[in-house]
Amino acid sequence: MKAKDYAAKNYQTIKVVREGLILKISLNRPQVHNAFNIRMIEELLDVFRQAQLDSLVRLVIFTGEGKSFCAGADLNWMREIINYSFEQNLAESLRIAELLYQIYMLSKPVIVLVNGAAIGGGVGFVSACDIILASEKAKFGLSEVKIGLVPAAISPYVVRRIGEAQARRYFLTGERVSAQRALEIGLVNEVVTPEKLLSRGEEVASLLLSSGPEALARCKELLSRVPGMAW
Repeated sequence: MKAKDYAAKNYQTIKVVREGLILKISLNRPQVHNAFNIRMIEELLDVFRQAQLDSLVRLVIFTGEGKSFCAGADLNWMREIINYSFEQNLAESLRIAELLYQIYMLSKPVIVLVNGAAIGGGVGFVSACDIILASEKAKFGLSEVKIGLVPAAISPYVVRRIGEAQARRYFLTGERVSAQRALEIGLVNEVVTPEKLLSRGEEVASLLLSSGPEALARCKELLSRVPGMAW
């Protein structure tokens, strides 16, 4: 797949640019703090699927446009799905689960640059990535319980990232945490100033590109299997 094909897709909720060996994906609904709806989910599924197939892409940098990374599910979309049948609700929930799995299992490294708030499902996106760099202004919240919901789809990735003890606290309290606290509990790998977020992401990308792509893919595969291994 060639770079021009990404532009030809004419995505409405995300921006996609290939720069050399790097595919840059940005959530692009800044007017609603990059809250996701089913269209965004479908577009992300499509672009991550293409990234897996594209031999010209060695890694992905994932971020959000505007002041926020992702505010979770779009409230207007959530109001719509209240009237959906059980089967319709299940189908859309499975699409979210499929997207998270696709990000997590991508054979190429995914660096996420958390430029602002990551709430609910936004924390799920973050947790499914390989290397998480956060702006000092970033904030994180697993606030589903505050609106009577359960963070079911994102739970495998969040628990794997921060462990059950921390997940129990933040799933149950719904409290928001700073970038520094997120670093302390293992949700993010590094915190930098807002001005340095992109350049630091590109530095990490250069480190990854200096390694063999097949070795990186095998490392990711190994890490996905280790928790279930019997020694």
